[in-house]
Parts: sequence; C-alpha cells; structure tokens
Amino acid sequence: MDPQLVHILFAPENPQHQSQALEYLNSLHSRPDSWQLCAATLCSGAEQLDDKIKFVCLQVLEGYIKTNYKNGSSEAHALLRQHLLQWMTIVCTRPPDQQEKVFIRNKTAQVLALTFVVDYDVVWPTYMNDLLSLLQLGHQAADLYLKILHAIDSEVVDRETLHSQEVMDHANLLKDRMRERVVADMANSWYDILVSILLFDILVNILCSDILIKYEKSQPEIVCQCHEVIGAYISWIDISLIANERFVSVLVRHMQDPLLREAAAECLLETITKGMEPMAKMNLIESLCAVLEQAGLLKPIDDDESDFLVKLAKLVNGIGCQLIVAWQKLDKKNKAGRDAIRNAVENKSVLLLQFLASEYDDVSAAVFDFARSYIQMVKQIGQITDVDKGHMENLLYIVINKTKYDDGYNFDQEGEDEAMFDEYRKSLKVVFDNLAVLMPDLVLKVCRDYVITTLGRWQGNAWQESEACVSLLYSLGEAVPAHHGNHFTGPFQMKSTAMCDMVRLLVSCNVSGHSHPAVALQFFECVVRYEKFFIVEPQHIPLVLAAFLDHRGMRNPSPKVRSRCSYLFSRFVRCLKFQLLPFTSDILTQLQPMLTISTVPHTRNSSVLLSPDDQLYVYEASALLVVGCGGGGGGGGGSSGVSSDASANKSTLMSQLLTPLLEVVQQLAHSLTHNLGPMQQVATAQIICHCMAVTARTSKAFSQQSTMRSCDCVSLYLHATKLFIDCVNLDVERETIGLGLRQLLHRLVVCLDHSDLLPLMPLASQALLHTSSLHSLIEFLPLINQLMTKYKKECSAFVESVLSPLICAIFSSVNSASDASDEDETRQKRALQRGYYLFLSSLVSSGLLPVLASVDAQLLDQVLLSVVQGAVEFPDPSAQKNCFSLLKKIVEEWGAADKAPSNFVNFMYIQVVPACFMAPLKTNFDLSDAQTLQALHESAMCLKEVYRARGDDLLKYLRDDYFPKMELAPHLINEYCHALSSDAKFFRNYVKVFFQSVK
Repeated sequence: MDPQLVHILFAPENPQHQSQALEYLNSLHSRPDSWQLCAATLCSGAEQLDDKIKFVCLQVLEGYIKTNYKNGSSEAHALLRQHLLQWMTIVCTRPPDQQEKVFIRNKTAQVLALTFVVDYDVVWPTYMNDLLSLLQLGHQAADLYLKILHAIDSEVVDRETLHSQEVMDHANLLKDRMRERVVADMANSWYDILVSILLFDILVNILCSDILIKYEKSQPEIVCQCHEVIGAYISWIDISLIANERFVSVLVRHMQDPLLREAAAECLLETITKGMEPMAKMNLIESLCAVLEQAGLLKPIDDDESDFLVKLAKLVNGIGCQLIVAWQKLDKKNKAGRDAIRNAVENKSVLLLQFLASEYDDVSAAVFDFARSYIQMVKQIGQITDVDKGHMENLLYIVINKTKYDDGYNFDQEGEDEAMFDEYRKSLKVVFDNLAVLMPDLVLKVCRDYVITTLGRWQGNAWQESEACVSLLYSLGEAVPAHHGNHFTGPFQMKSTAMCDMVRLLVSCNVSGHSHPAVALQFFECVVRYEKFFIVEPQHIPLVLAAFLDHRGMRNPSPKVRSRCSYLFSRFVRCLKFQLLPFTSDILTQLQPMLTISTVPHTRNSSVLLSPDDQLYVYEASALLVVGCGGGGGGGGGSSGVSSDASANKSTLMSQLLTPLLEVVQQLAHSLTHNLGPMQQVATAQIICHCMAVTARTSKAFSQQSTMRSCDCVSLYLHATKLFIDCVNLDVERETIGLGLRQLLHRLVVCLDHSDLLPLMPLASQALLHTSSLHSLIEFLPLINQLMTKYKKECSAFVESVLSPLICAIFSSVNSASDASDEDETRQKRALQRGYYLFLSSLVSSGLLPVLASVDAQLLDQVLLSVVQGAVEFPDPSAQKNCFSLLKKIVEEWGAADKAPSNFVNFMYIQVVPACFMAPLKTNFDLSDAQTLQALHESAMCLKEVYRARGDDLLKYLRDDYFPKMELAPHLINEYCHALSSDAKFFRNYVKVFFQSVK
C-alpha cells in the first residue's frame, strides 16, 4: 500500500496528485486480491499505521464484502474471518489512552455487520459466539461489540431503510437463526455489561486510582450504547428476556443516574412499544409503571435538565398511547378487559396533565399524542364519566395557559426559537379543537368565563394574558361549529349569546389600544374573523373603523401591524360594504393620505406608512367603498339596476381615486425620457408598475351585480390603459412596465365587454411583443388564452390579426440557436412550447379553429406538424397529453368536414395516426407512470376520434398499410382493430395491454 497516495486523498496538494491518488484508490477497489493486502496491512503493525491508512483498508474490505465476497472460495472466506478476528482483537486490546478513533471503530463495526449479513447463516455460524467471547477483553471490547450490534440492526432490522423483498426475506431468516441460537446469550451479555459497569463504579469508589478514573469517564457512554442496542432489538426478540426482574431493576437504578437516565428512559419506551396482544401489553405497562412509581420516577422532577424531562415525557406519552392502542385493538365483546385498560388510561391521565403543564414547551409537546388519543378514546366510548370530564376541563385550562408567549419571544426578528413556539401553539390548537368537538358546551363556558374575566381587567394584566385571551376567542371560530357560517344567529341560543357577549366586550373594552403589537394584531384578526357580528349589532362598527384607521391600526408604530391591518381592512370592507355605506365619505377622507403614491422608492426605514404591497389593499378597500356606495345592489351586466345618479356618483368617486395616480404616472413617464441614470430609470419604472398594479387592484371592487359599465367607469379604465401602453412604448425598462400592463389587462378581460376592450388589444399586443423575447412570449400567451376563453368568437378578428405573427415569433424563438449548457434558456424554451400548446388548445376550445384555417397553408402545415411533434417527442407527459387532446379536437372538427383544409385527411393518415403509435413505443414512454398513462389514454381517444371520422377506411389503412410496416403479428392486428371498433372505455383499457406486449 502506498501511504503517500492515501494521504493525498485526504489533503490533495494539487489536482494531478489527487488524480493519481483517486486512480490508486480505484485500483484497490477493482483488483480482486487487494482486500488481502488491506486485511494484512491492518493486522500487521497496526500501532504504527496512520488512521487514514486504516480507514482506506476498511473501505476496501467493505467494497469486497458487498460485491465479490459471495463468489470467493472457502479458503478466502476463512482467511478474511481470521483477519477480522485478529483486527477486532487489536482494536479491543489497545491501551485506554491509545484506543482507535471513533470513526475507525464505526467503520470496523460496519464491515463486520456486512460480514454477518452474508456469512452468519452458513459460512460463519459461530459469528455471534466469537463476538461474545471478545467481551472478556474489557470495556473497549464491549464498545466494539455494541457498535457491531448497532450496525447489524441498520443492515437487517431497521424499518426506515427500504429493502427489496429478497433482502427482507434474508433478514427475516437471519433473525430466526439468531432467535434459535444466540439471542438469549446476547441478552445475558447486555445484562453483564450493565452490571459490570455498576460493579466497576463500586471499585472506583474504593480504589480511586488514576487509570480507573479514566475508565469511569467512559463507562456512561457504554451503558447508554447498551440501552440503545436493547431498545433496537427488543422489537423482534422475546420480551421476557428484557421485561424481567433483573433487567427492570437495573433500568430503574439507571433512571436515577443523571448520566444514564435518558438512555434508560428511551430503552423503556422501546420496550413498551413492542407489538403484543392487548391484555399482555396492558399487564406489561402496568407492572413497569408500578415499579417506576414506587421509585418515584414517573412524575416530573424539579430539575433544570429539560433533556431528561423530554425523555420522561415521551415515556409517559408512549405509555398512554400504547394503552389506548391496546384498548382499540381489544375485542369489543371483552368488556372487562376494555374497562381495565380504560381505568389504566384514566390513572395515567394525571401524568398527562402534569407533563403537559410543564414550563418547558418541548416537555409539554412530547405528550401531545397522548392528549389527542385520550380525547379520541373518550369520544369513541360516547359516555363521559365525571373523572373524564374533570380531566378534560383541566386539560383545557392547561392548553389556555400554555398558549401564552414568554418574555423572550422576539416579534421584531423571529428566529428558530420563535418558529418552534409557533409550531407548538399550532399543536395546542389541535388539542383545543379536539376538546371542542368532544365537549363543545364545556369549552364554550370555560372560554366565555376566561374571556369576560380577562378582558374586563386587561389594563392590569401582562400583555401575554391579553394576547392569549384574544387568541382564544379567535380559535373558537374554528373550534365551535357555526350555523350557516354565522356564530351569532341560529337555533343554539346559548352559543350565540356567549359569542355575542365575548365579541361585544372585545370591541368595547378598548383592548385594541394595547401597546403591544401582538395584542393589537390579534384584535384585528379577531374582528375580521367575526365580521358577521357587525351585521347583528352594527352599532359597534364605528369603534372598529376608528381602530383600523388611527394609531392602533394602519397608523400603528409597528410596520408589522400596519401591514397586516391594511390587508385585514380590505377584507373587513369587502364583507361589510353595505353596512359601511353611512361611513364611506369619512373613511375615504381618512384613507386619503395613505393613497398618495410616493415617487421615492420604498425602503425599510421609509417615513411612508405603508409599503407598495400594503397600499394595494388600501386601494382595493377604497374601490369597494366607492362601488358599494349609492346602491350597488342592482341588476346584472347593464346599468338598468343602478340609478344614473348613483352611477355618476361612483364614476366621480372612482375618478377622484385614480386621477391623482394617473397624474403621477404622466409625470414619471415624462421624467423617463429625460436622461435619467440607470438606477433612477429602474426605480421610476417600478413605481409606474406599482401604479398599474394599483389600478388593476381597484378593478376587484366590481362584480356581476356592480359591473364596471353599470358604475360608468369604463372610460376611466380605458384611459388609464392607453396611458400605460404609452409608458411601455417609451422603450425604457420595457420588461418591468410591461409586467404591470399585463396584470391590468388580465383584470380588464374579467371586467370589460369585448366591445370595450378589444379595440385596445392590437395596440397593447404591439407594445407587449415589441421584442418578441422568450420571456415576453411566455407571459403574453396566458393573456390571449384568457381573452379567447371569455370572448370566444367575438375576438376572432383580433386573434386573426395576431395569430400568424405570434406563431412565427414562437417558432423563431424556439428554433433559435442557443448554448446547450445554458440550462435557463433551455427551460424557457420548453416553457414557451408548453404555453404554445395550451394556446392552440384554448383557440380550438373557444370555437376559433376557422381562424387557424385562415392562415397561410404552409404555416398551417407547420402548426399541425408541431403539434404532432409535441405529442411524440416533447419530454413531458402532461404536454404530450395536451397535444393528443388538441389533435383529437381538430380531428373532431375537420376529420369528416367538407370545410376542412384540403390536405387534412392525408395529414391524419400520414401524421396523426402514426403519432398515436410512435409516442407509446418510445423507450422513455413509461407505461407505469400515472401522467404518462394519461397521455396514452389521450392518444387512444385521438385515434378513436379518427375512427369516428373515417370509419372502416381507417381500419383498412391499419390492416393493409400501417401494421404490416410495423411487422405486427396477424392476431394482434385483429385484436387491435376489434378493440378500436368497440366502445371507447374498452379501447382505452386495451391500448395499455397492447403496447406492453409490443414494446
């Protein structure tokens, strides 16, 4: 072995040396006899060997055992076994201050575990006995022995590792052999390791020599390893080997040792989770609990060591959950057994409450499963005892108390700890919801008393108490069922009264003025959740409006509160726009300062109250108020349902809302043409884009009842659109400004009739497709798809005008030369192709196929051929499915029609029919993949459509022309033609079988 090259592997001096070292390592792995060199190297002069040499030798042995060992001779097996035993002896007999590094011992254990897997059953049946004999060599031998058992567990037992059926069968055979031969001896060895450590502790106390103190420091690690091994193996060995007096007594003693108790608790948890019959499981758990309770080990301790408390809580959680699983599995006819298990669960629920109430959140979270399972069990039983009711009430109080934030929560800069507490609160809410389902009256009563009491004296409480109270009220909205979505009306008078009492107090107690942002945020979340309360008691609306509009809400010192309030206010207005009619003028006046468009880019430290995103919500709310004022409940698409005065009023107010914004855009557009620097151009373009987004957002105020036309606002929005098109045509930051224009046009398609919008579309299209870049084409296609889907044949003239240049631009972009290594451009081209196929599908589905037929014949041929190519060659089954679906629709329209293009029938036979076979026959067409199977089914339906159009003519073509070229067997030809002429469902199911047999 060349030590220098091995060292270069770990610390390469230069690329050439590293290449030489890698070649050397590959040669070691590939040479059939290199394992002998490595094994001999390990066993001769191990004291002088470098750790890197040892590691490489072990790696080579690992590779040999995995690949070539099974094919070796019996002499080679014996030689390897001899070397491994010798190497283990060397590892186990090194002086304590010179023992092998952990990574060497771990790799040794891995190699020996692999040897066990391939050798134990036949070649090396004494494997485990040989391991056990090494234990007499001392603590290093025990350490290696336990590491090997861990590695064997990973290779043979670990259920988290996916294995083939053959590997799993072999693993089961190994476990059977171990049960027959050595498991009892292994259990005795584990006991001896644990007990020898205890005896060794006594020797340390007596002798206290230096060398013994060195050993003493390492002993807890060996004991913990032993506990881990027992926990790993307990799932498949006889439980009586561990669940007996001698082992349990040791485990209990270890539970009292600060260095060992965590591992002992985990071992006990693995013991009680072993699969057993229900009554046997209950007896095991009850006996263990009796011993632990007698030793005072099951209750929470006054200890700062939260790690052990978490382990203890997990043990209690496991005890509870396993008892409940046993109760569920037990035959319902065994009433005595089920009652016994239920009593056991009730007794353990005291522990549940103690650990759930722990001051450590991770300790509390460890028993969530027990809490949820306990509630579910009581629900399944159907009869709630007084004991259960008391436990549930205590559980509810604990959940309420644990919801409170602690002082260390950082609302300004939330990190990992804050995220963990947020997840903890979500889990608490699940428990709360489960309690509400089980005992809704109790939950409502407790929550009402808590909310009324806490809000009644919130000024004297800590902010955490107030926030938890409002948060609890918010959670009730999901936990307690509502009557047709309304908590404040309906047949359940007690519930409605309680909810009204709580929300009324929330609004009137002035808690909205709390100085802590968490309380303020929760207040606004709550009033928006319970917006239907204000329909029942509208007299409270002014209080909430005032809170939203002043320093408590959108003018709050906290940016987080301001931002969230802007969104919540828009929701509040949308839900209550008719109740807000009397306040519209005052609200718009107070919102005016927040509607001002800043011509300076927004920054974190900006003096502007709201960010651009937040301002979108304020504009939306303002537009909702405008559209809702003066009636607005009128008829559908025309103006007949709204009086002319009301329409004029809305038009005036909307103009007052948008005109200042459009004036800012005109000023900014003018400045763009006056030699601004690149940075200023970008900032100005972003502000213009924001103005377009604001305009688009205001259009969300219109509805089927209050349309843009009925509100007399069409001309205003068309004027704004023309201005924005002019901004794009300035040819400065065209992509940025074009993004805003596309957003606005998407909204206008929703809001305007074809007669209003289509005259603008040619101008808008020219502006958006000025460069015909990949990005601009990809973004434009969804817009024209939306246009065709809504307006259908009314937009045929516009589509006809843009169709040919648009398709040519797409072909040019897709077929343009590009760098094969440019992955981003490749992705964009594929995205454009997908968009192109969707565009053609939208065109055909919208009844615009005659428009496609009107293009130049050569271009039409290119389009049809591109769809066939997409169906056969595009590397995405979803796109292939779309292409076959598109071909099916075209065949449906043109397959038998006189008005079809003259050469379309030939195209069907020459291109469409072969595509239905070529695509499924490709090697990358995976018939086991769900999406690919959908593409196959769509291809079958496409061919079925050709059959409907051409009938027996298609069958004759397949029999006499196409199938003979495929060299298909006569019986398959007959089968296929029969299936094709059968019903669609039968044919669709048949094609999969057909292609599986042909491929």
